[in-house]
Formats: sequence, structure tokens, C-alpha cells
Amino acid sequence: AGRIVSKDELMKTVWPDSFVEESNLTQTVFMVRKALDETADRRYILTVQGQGYRFLVPVKEGTVDEPEDGPQGTERLVDASETVEVREVPLEPSPPQVKSWRPLLIACAGVALVLIMAFAIWPRHSRVGPAEVSKIMLAVLPFENFTGDSSEDYFSDGLTEEMIGQLGNLDPAHLGVIARTSVMHYKHSQESIPAIGRDLGVQYVIEGSVRRDAKRVRITAQLIKVKDQTHLWARQYDRDLGNLIELQEEIAREVANEIEFSLSGRRPIELAQAASPVRGANSYEAYDLYLKGRYFLNKRTADGFRQAADYFQQAIEKDPNFARAHAGLADTFALMSTWYIGPQNELMPKARATALRALELDESLADAHASLALIKENYDYDWPGAEKEFRRALELDPQYAIAHQWYAEFLSWQGRFPEAFAESERARQLDPISLIGATDRASILYESRQYDSALKQWRSVLDLDPTYDHAEHMMIPAYLQLGRYDDAVKVIDRWEAVGEGPWMWGWKAAVYARAGHADEARRALAKLEQSSGSPANRAPTLLIAYLGMDQKERALGLLQQMYAEHSNAVVQIKVDPMFDPLRSDPRFKDLLLRLGLER
Repeated sequence: AGRIVSKDELMKTVWPDSFVEESNLTQTVFMVRKALDETADRRYILTVQGQGYRFLVPVKEGTVDEPEDGPQGTERLVDASETVEVREVPLEPSPPQVKSWRPLLIACAGVALVLIMAFAIWPRHSRVGPAEVSKIMLAVLPFENFTGDSSEDYFSDGLTEEMIGQLGNLDPAHLGVIARTSVMHYKHSQESIPAIGRDLGVQYVIEGSVRRDAKRVRITAQLIKVKDQTHLWARQYDRDLGNLIELQEEIAREVANEIEFSLSGRRPIELAQAASPVRGANSYEAYDLYLKGRYFLNKRTADGFRQAADYFQQAIEKDPNFARAHAGLADTFALMSTWYIGPQNELMPKARATALRALELDESLADAHASLALIKENYDYDWPGAEKEFRRALELDPQYAIAHQWYAEFLSWQGRFPEAFAESERARQLDPISLIGATDRASILYESRQYDSALKQWRSVLDLDPTYDHAEHMMIPAYLQLGRYDDAVKVIDRWEAVGEGPWMWGWKAAVYARAGHADEARRALAKLEQSSGSPANRAPTLLIAYLGMDQKERALGLLQQMYAEHSNAVVQIKVDPMFDPLRSDPRFKDLLLRLGLER
């Protein structure tokens, strides 16, 4: 009691003749805690980060009074609590041949009695029913890649993502799991556990690592309580690579049960069969390709999208019935369209076909429903159909942060701002440091005409990552609405110094026209019209220039063309203040009707 006992000392004492992994010690200490029914309010053992363990219960050494005529004495054991009396415990006779063990046996009995006494006097809090338990938040930190080859990062990152998906399906009413985009911020980070807990708003984190060779994989994972860095659970798994699919489900179930134990009173969560991470994967090769696809999709770059599509297609060739691979490909094609990586008329039909195929194979895939919602919203202009798919996705996976984010955007474009802010807040809780999520929240503020609040939100994104210039570029229309033309010009100048392109030329024409620099605006428009940008980028960038330069006829004509081509650039025209000069025109009102944004 009171002394820090190092991990090395404990391991040498418990396993003096064997070499064991440190995770065995962590697991054994956890089992001791569980046997003692330790809770947050009734603690016996403290983990001292980086040093070892300390026994917390105050203890006074007892004395053994043993008469010469036999072991009829009493052992006096005293707990430090003032309410506990000295207790006398008769000692049983010891066989002569083990008399040398007697002091050790007495000591063990003494420790046991102290623990029993402490347990008896410690305040027992009433069990908390499910309705009274507030939602706890958990973060799965990026699994470390210990293979020695950075090209294998996709595997450890994929395992992180699958673990998040597994845990997110366990008990959404009581357990929230932080999304991948936020936790990946801590990849290779030296941030302390308390700092991560504060940033993400979580009470628990899971740390893990992966070692992999051609045939086998070793995965270690441990559950840590943020408040005091207590290691509540740890486990190591050595498996053949062919069994990795089942292994992920096994790890998720183990972790879930230990989280439930920490809640002290609620029954363990059972992992639903429907939550299997890779339903339909009949081969490890297909699953491996799928993980690579997800890795590159999450980069959200033009090259990343193309590489993701290639890997998902290879996975489907290996296993045509692998539903998750089809869903990943649908995500890729849909996002390539909305990010203007290619023509909508080519990409969206491909996205629809793959999303429907995924749902034909497995109707319960939330990501496939969310992809289908994105297609119905941005390509079909089918708002009721899109809402039905968004709701189905969130019914299947209430912790799917991206679906909450996309649904918030969907609601905002219809002018349903209270609902949009509520969905955006749900996305923020699940993905608290997502740059794109925070940027989209600022866009909703802008569309609801809260320009100063929108600018403040965009600045907070830049505070988090000054290199995320997408957020700064999004500030331009808010500056224009506030008449802060000098600030808008400064953003354009910084943008132009880094690199030119259709989007920069379009916004430069709009900003310089509003700022009264007509000649500069015309030169920018000429550059845009002569640029060799992709057709997918050309129409929306020209529209920006026409709106800023008050060329209403050209803007209206281009809007009609974009509607006919199923461009997603027209879906926000009901709420975007940039379109205010066109609102009184009957042709604009008619377009809103055809888009289904007005009745």
C-alpha cells in the first residue's frame, strides 16, 4: 500500500522464469480489478502512467501473536478507516512440512481480509438504470503500424476504421464512437491521453498496434480511461491473415463488454450479427483490396479518388458478392461527381448502379444508402427520395458521422435550418475535429445569413489547420455579403500566389467586380474562359463569375444548362445569398419549382 510498484518488478515477481509481453501484466491487473468489483467510485489500484501501480486502500500492518504451544494466536488486521474495529481471525494449524510458508500465507490472508473489509465499508452506490446513464464517448486511436513498412499504413488505418464501425453499431443510445476523420488527426501524434480526451470530448480511448507478415498478423489493443489513464483492458491476438475478418469482430466484442463493465450496472452489449465488418468478403485478398480502397478514398483528392476506384474494382473482381466493396465504389463515384473530378452524367449513373448492387447484396449497409441519397439529391433532384435514404442510413448506423453531415447539408439547401443545425451538431459530436465537417457547418451558417458566425467558424478551422485553404476560400462569399471587399481581395491574392485555376479565376472575377475593379474582373473572366480546366469545373466557375459581375442573363442561361446536365452546382440556389439578384426573375422561380425546391 502506498508504494509505486514498477511494471518490471511485478513481471519479474509474477513470471520469474518466463518471458511474457507487458500486455499480460495489464490484463492480469484488469482481472484483479474486476474480481474486486472496482468501479470509478470504488478504487483499489491506481495506474501510475509510465511507472507502475499503487495499491490505494490505506493499510496498517497486523501482528501475529503465536503462543509456543501452537497456532492458537490471532492475527490483528487494521484498516485505516476510523470506523473499522480490529478483528481477530483464528489461524488454522499448518502442517509441519510447510511451516516455512506460514509467514507468506498469513500475509496473503491479511491482504485478502483488508480487501474484504475495505469492500464492506466502501459506499455502495445504487445501480444506475439504462434511462439514467448518460451517453459515454469513445475514441479508437489510429492503430500503429509496426511492420516497418510505411506502405502498409493502409492496413492499420483500415483496421482502425473497421473497429470504429464495429463499435459504432453496438449500443448507439449509450455509446458514442468518434469518427475516423477526427481520430486520424492523432496518427503518430505525441499528444497525451488527457489532451486527446479534451479535444475529442471522450471518456475512453482504445490504443492498438499491428504487426504483419506474409502469413500472420499480431494485433494488440487496450482500453484506457481518460480521466486517470487507467488501463481497463488489454489483449493480444495472433492470427493467420485468413482469419482477420473474424478477428475484428472478436476484438470489438471483447472491448464492448469491458466498456459495459466500466458502466457498473448495465448488462454487457452483445455484438449484433448484422454488424459484421466485412459482410460478403469470401477471401482475404478481396478484403485487403477493399481496405486499400477506403484508405485512398479518405484522402479526398483527385488522385486518391482514382486509386480508390481502382482498388474497389479489383476487390469486386476477386469477390463479386462483396457488398462493402460495391458500396465503397458507389461512394467514390458519387464524391468524384460532387467534387467536380469528372462529368456528372458519367459518374452518377455509375454510382447509382454500384450502390444498388451493394444493397441488392446487403440491404443493411448504411454507407450504400447514404451514397444513394447523395445521388438522388445531387443528380436526380429527388428530395423526398434522398431524405428517405438518409433516414434509412442513420437508422442502420446512428453513429455514421458523414451521413449526419450530408443530411445536414441536404436540410440546409431546403431552408430547413433548425433541423440542419441539429444534424450538424450530431456530426460534430461524432467527428469533433473533422475539417470538412466544421467547414460545412460554417456553410450552413452562411446560407442562413449568419455571416459573422460563419466567418468565425471558418477561422476556427484555419486555427486547427492553417494549411486547409478550402476553408479560407469558402470565406469569400461571406465577405462579399458583408461588403468587406478588401478582405475578399486579400484571400484572392493569397490564393493566386499559391496557384491558379478555374475556381480561382471565377472567384477573382466576382470579387474584383464587387470591389469596383472592373478591368481586373474582366481580365479574370477572360482567363477563365480561355482556361483548359475540365468541363466539370467550367460551368460552376463561370456561374460564380457571372453572378459577381452582375451578368444576370448569362447566369440564368447557364443555370438552365446546368439543370439540364444534372449538375449538382444548382442544388443550393434556394438559400445561397449569391443568387439574390436573380430571385425576382420568373425564370429563376420556375427553376426552383423544377428543382423541387419550391411548391
